[in-house]
Amino acid sequence: MGRFSLAEETRIVEAIAPCTGAAAAAGDYINMKYAPRIAIVVHIAQGDASTVALTIEQAKAADGTGSKAITEAVPIWANEDCAAGDKLTKKDKAVSFTTSAALKNKIVVFHVDTDILDKANGYEWICVKAGASDADNLLSAEYVVGDLRYGAQDSPSLIS
Repeated sequence: MGRFSLAEETRIVEAIAPCTGAAAAAGDYINMKYAPRIAIVVHIAQGDASTVALTIEQAKAADGTGSKAITEAVPIWANEDCAAGDKLTKKDKAVSFTTSAALKNKIVVFHVDTDILDKANGYEWICVKAGASDADNLLSAEYVVGDLRYGAQDSPSLIS
């Protein structure tokens, strides 16, 4: 069996640069035309006991044209206390996720299959969004894309 190489077999794209939760944050839109699925990984350092609401939206272009929430539930995994362990727990499928208010470091993962997008109406782009919570809550997110049609290093750009 070959060894897995994250850098060679996936494309990792910054979605939301590290920021505070003082204001809502929207990730860059990523083109799903060349990828059958994507993992959206959100890191949260919760310094205030206010929840963080995460949503996934779809659009017709990189600038967010026609942006709307996804309507089909997707698998979600979360570790809501990274200091206590390193395993993700499967959550109910949903179109969004809201963290607990516990003051913990958290990881939330959405698995999005492109079949849930409204492709018939031109929706090929997705992004992750975080609602405003508190300035003491820090977050960032990235897209991890595998199974790219042309390979991780040879695929066209997913952000333009």
